[in-house]
Amino acid sequence: MGYEVYLKKGEEKRLLAGHSWVYANETARIEGKDKNGALATVRAFDGRYIGKGYLNHASKILVRIFLRGNEEDTDELLRARIRRAAEYRRALGYGNCYRAVFAEADDLPALIVDKYGDYLSVQLLSLGVYLRKARIVAALVAEFSPKGIYERSDVAVRKKEGLPEETGVLYGEVPEWVEIEENGLRMRVNLRKGQKTGYFLDQKENRYAVRRYARGETLDCFCNSGGFSLNAATVADSVTALDVSEFALENVRENAALNGFSNIRTECGDAFEKLREYRAAGRKFDCVILDPPAFCKSANEVKDAYRGYKDLNLLGLKLVRSGGFLVSCSCSHYMTFPLFEQMLVEAARDSGRRVRSVEIKSQAPDHPSLLCAEETQYLKFFVLHVE
Repeated sequence: MGYEVYLKKGEEKRLLAGHSWVYANETARIEGKDKNGALATVRAFDGRYIGKGYLNHASKILVRIFLRGNEEDTDELLRARIRRAAEYRRALGYGNCYRAVFAEADDLPALIVDKYGDYLSVQLLSLGVYLRKARIVAALVAEFSPKGIYERSDVAVRKKEGLPEETGVLYGEVPEWVEIEENGLRMRVNLRKGQKTGYFLDQKENRYAVRRYARGETLDCFCNSGGFSLNAATVADSVTALDVSEFALENVRENAALNGFSNIRTECGDAFEKLREYRAAGRKFDCVILDPPAFCKSANEVKDAYRGYKDLNLLGLKLVRSGGFLVSCSCSHYMTFPLFEQMLVEAARDSGRRVRSVEIKSQAPDHPSLLCAEETQYLKFFVLHVE
């Protein structure tokens, strides 16, 4: 007899609404016996069937539900889920580079698949999907016929699952650098050493939106591979691409050359320090872009992160010329939309500037969010007009 997980009274409401995660502290008891990582049936306190998912005793997320009806955990089901996810993206017009599978949002919890041209980059973030790696690779090959698949499971969340961080080629051959096309621009992406799975695909529409606001002298902080910088360079007189990583800046210079841009200059340094230096030197910009890494990765870090975001945005606001724009982003789901907007209101007030909100966006449509799971909507993109 396999595992039967019974919930405490009332804990089924969130799951019946569509959420996938069953936390260990929400369970009343576990009956049956099986191997860790096996399929477990989840039931309400009174025995009502909720769904099935892979169980992991080492994780606070005990079960991640992905079967709600009478479906079976088969290769055919896996291929059908991946095919449905891919067809959704293709229907939206994505072809060259996009997120092909977004975990819970595609009924494939803990599985991330990003497409970069002819190559796939994957993250296997739970014990359940890790144990089914071969099946997942076979399904991806059948759907996408890629030249290669690379694993980028080098993320801290794996430790919470009792898993080591792992990277490596899972199928075919994967070069260190892959060329993609985004918003009509050519970019070289490093699938082995780049951020996340190689590049931040969730900002693609937001990067294009910057073309409406970038002008004159534009500053792109935390520029990474230069996605915002390149889009800004299509309309701005000059773009300063700032990042603490010289590896990232070399990539920016390569991507600028690849597109024939001569109006992008790079600068290496800590963004907070550099912004203060610019302020002291009296430098001003017509557009300032702030796209930092997540300042908080747990609820306990929110207060400190709030102060960090406010400090950063206050510095940015003070550097914007009258009539210019501040573009501000956050990729931490703990920094919710209301909280992030509250932080911007306080930063604007303390800057002494009159600030108008002109555009608010979230992650690209290939990263859909579930209304029942606030964790899946994480990206904030605000454009502010500064007078």
